[in-house]
Amino acid sequence: MSKLNVNLNIDSIKYPLITDKTTTLLNNNKYTFIVSTKITKGEIKKTIEFLFDVKVNKVNTCNMAKKKRRMGQFIGTKPHYKKAIVKLKEGYSIPLYSKT
Repeated sequence: MSKLNVNLNIDSIKYPLITDKTTTLLNNNKYTFIVSTKITKGEIKKTIEFLFDVKVNKVNTCNMAKKKRRMGQFIGTKPHYKKAIVKLKEGYSIPLYSKT
Protein backbone atom coordinates (compact mmCIF):
# COMPACT_ATOMS: atom_id res chain seq x y z
CA MET A 1 0.00 0.00 0.00
CA SER A 2 1.47 3.34 -0.97
CA LYS A 3 1.59 6.41 1.25
CA LEU A 4 -1.25 7.91 -0.76
CA ASN A 5 -3.59 5.10 0.28
CA VAL A 6 -2.45 5.34 3.91
CA ASN A 7 -3.36 9.04 3.90
CA LEU A 8 -6.89 8.12 2.87
CA ASN A 9 -7.24 5.79 5.90
CA ILE A 10 -6.11 8.34 8.49
CA ASP A 11 -9.75 9.25 9.15
CA SER A 12 -10.47 5.59 9.95
CA ILE A 13 -8.58 5.90 13.26
CA LYS A 14 -11.06 7.98 15.24
CA TYR A 15 -9.61 8.46 18.74
CA PRO A 16 -7.81 6.60 21.53
CA LEU A 17 -9.98 4.90 24.13
CA ILE A 18 -8.88 5.87 27.64
CA THR A 19 -10.51 3.94 30.47
CA ASP A 20 -9.25 2.25 33.63
CA LYS A 21 -8.75 -1.04 31.81
CA THR A 22 -6.93 0.49 28.85
CA THR A 23 -4.57 2.46 31.09
CA THR A 24 -3.49 -0.82 32.72
CA LEU A 25 -2.81 -2.19 29.23
CA LEU A 26 -0.32 0.65 28.68
CA ASN A 27 2.09 -1.21 31.01
CA ASN A 28 2.21 -4.04 28.44
CA ASN A 29 2.80 -1.55 25.58
CA LYS A 30 -0.78 -2.00 24.28
CA TYR A 31 -2.83 0.96 23.06
CA THR A 32 -6.58 0.96 22.38
CA PHE A 33 -8.26 2.96 19.60
CA ILE A 34 -11.78 3.36 18.31
CA VAL A 35 -11.65 2.76 14.55
CA SER A 36 -14.01 2.65 11.59
CA THR A 37 -16.01 -0.56 11.30
CA LYS A 38 -14.84 -1.12 7.71
CA ILE A 39 -11.05 -0.96 8.28
CA THR A 40 -9.02 -4.20 8.40
CA LYS A 41 -6.20 -5.21 10.74
CA GLY A 42 -3.55 -4.67 8.09
CA GLU A 43 -4.83 -1.17 7.34
CA ILE A 44 -4.92 -0.39 11.08
CA LYS A 45 -1.30 -1.52 11.42
CA LYS A 46 -0.06 0.58 8.48
CA THR A 47 -2.04 3.65 9.53
CA ILE A 48 -0.80 3.55 13.16
CA GLU A 49 2.79 3.09 11.96
CA PHE A 50 2.38 6.06 9.60
CA LEU A 51 0.68 8.38 12.11
CA PHE A 52 2.87 7.81 15.17
CA ASP A 53 6.14 6.61 13.57
CA VAL A 54 6.20 3.34 15.56
CA LYS A 55 6.47 -0.38 14.74
CA VAL A 56 3.34 -2.45 15.42
CA ASN A 57 3.76 -6.04 16.60
CA LYS A 58 0.12 -7.20 16.72
CA VAL A 59 -3.41 -5.86 16.18
CA ASN A 60 -6.52 -7.31 17.87
CA THR A 61 -9.97 -6.03 16.93
CA CYS A 62 -13.41 -6.40 18.45
CA ASN A 63 -16.79 -5.29 17.07
CA MET A 64 -18.77 -3.97 20.00
CA ALA A 65 -22.54 -4.47 19.86
CA LYS A 66 -25.25 -1.82 20.20
CA LYS A 67 -26.30 -1.04 23.76
CA LYS A 68 -29.75 -0.01 24.93
CA ARG A 69 -29.90 3.22 26.89
CA ARG A 70 -32.81 4.83 28.66
CA MET A 71 -33.16 8.55 29.31
CA GLY A 72 -36.30 9.03 31.37
CA GLN A 73 -39.20 7.70 29.34
CA PHE A 74 -37.22 7.52 26.10
CA ILE A 75 -35.46 4.32 25.06
CA GLY A 76 -32.67 4.41 22.51
CA THR A 77 -29.47 2.70 21.52
CA LYS A 78 -25.81 3.66 21.49
CA PRO A 79 -24.27 2.89 18.11
CA HIS A 80 -21.95 -0.06 17.61
CA TYR A 81 -18.26 0.58 17.08
CA LYS A 82 -15.01 -1.26 16.45
CA LYS A 83 -12.23 -1.33 19.04
CA ALA A 84 -8.60 -2.06 18.09
CA ILE A 85 -5.92 -3.03 20.60
CA VAL A 86 -2.48 -2.37 19.13
CA LYS A 87 0.64 -3.95 20.65
CA LEU A 88 3.86 -2.11 19.83
CA LYS A 89 7.33 -3.58 19.54
CA GLU A 90 9.87 -3.09 22.35
CA GLY A 91 11.26 0.42 22.64
CA TYR A 92 8.33 2.19 20.97
CA SER A 93 5.56 4.21 22.62
CA ILE A 94 2.76 6.61 21.71
CA PRO A 95 2.44 9.83 23.77
CA LEU A 96 -1.27 9.90 24.67
CA TYR A 97 -0.98 12.37 27.53
CA SER A 98 0.46 15.87 27.24
CA LYS A 99 3.43 16.73 29.42
CA THR A 100 1.88 19.91 30.83
